[in-house]
Amino acid sequence: MATNTFDPNPYGHIDFHIRDDNERFRYALLPASSHFWMYMSGGGRFLFFLFLMASILPYFSEISIETKSVWDSTKSIFLEFFSWFLGLPLLSWAIGSTVIKHFPSLWIKPSRGPIWELNRRTGLVTVFDYKNNGEYKKNGTIGELTAPFYEFDAYIATSPDSQGMPMNVLYLAHRYRNIMINFGALLCPGPEVQPACALWDFIQNYMDVSRPLPDLPQYEEYRHLDPTTAEYDRRTGRNPRFWIDMDDATFKQVVREMHQRVANIDTFQRPNLMAAYVTYVD
Repeated sequence: MATNTFDPNPYGHIDFHIRDDNERFRYALLPASSHFWMYMSGGGRFLFFLFLMASILPYFSEISIETKSVWDSTKSIFLEFFSWFLGLPLLSWAIGSTVIKHFPSLWIKPSRGPIWELNRRTGLVTVFDYKNNGEYKKNGTIGELTAPFYEFDAYIATSPDSQGMPMNVLYLAHRYRNIMINFGALLCPGPEVQPACALWDFIQNYMDVSRPLPDLPQYEEYRHLDPTTAEYDRRTGRNPRFWIDMDDATFKQVVREMHQRVANIDTFQRPNLMAAYVTYVD
């Protein structure tokens, strides 16, 4: 883009059901078949190194009591134990990585449809319903649960991981109906609450049409299409190629500053304006 040339996207003809522009933020995941190959590669790699580390002590213990030579003992242990204990995850890692790197058509595929949408233009939040009273299975009709954004409240749900560490996830829940969005797929659960708070700030800023679009690289090409943002950029003299022309060193510095602002976010020190209008029930 910096050289004013277009790099064609070989998968541009595939609708992955994702939109992130001046009008809507629509989110979708890759299908289970795509995740299968990613888990095969990543999981195989993780298990290979885990099993490798776990097998070092048993290996030396075994050869210390063997009457055969170290070389013969190693061959015996490898053929009888390591060939499958390390071989299976290594094979999984190799196959998964080969498919991902060299056969993208086998795993880069669209899912059945989007999961949720935040619409800046209409002010509506939509959760796509694939149960839809059985209609999706019958004729492929995807249900839509829609409500105004101002009727939703944000929550941070905390639950322990397998090690007992608290994992925080942002939820958006409708105040009167059973409509809820779990943002765990968009922002991975973590021990800190600040990233979830920052995501909530981003969502509010995105949906507030009285304010310009969040100043992020993905919105650079859409800023002139949003009236509020276009007026803000005209008034402030913002460079329309601010992100596009940014050099790598400056970009890294800006990202570090963003991370610092997230770490210092003051969400829980702000007044709760909704407390005057609603009663929260645990």
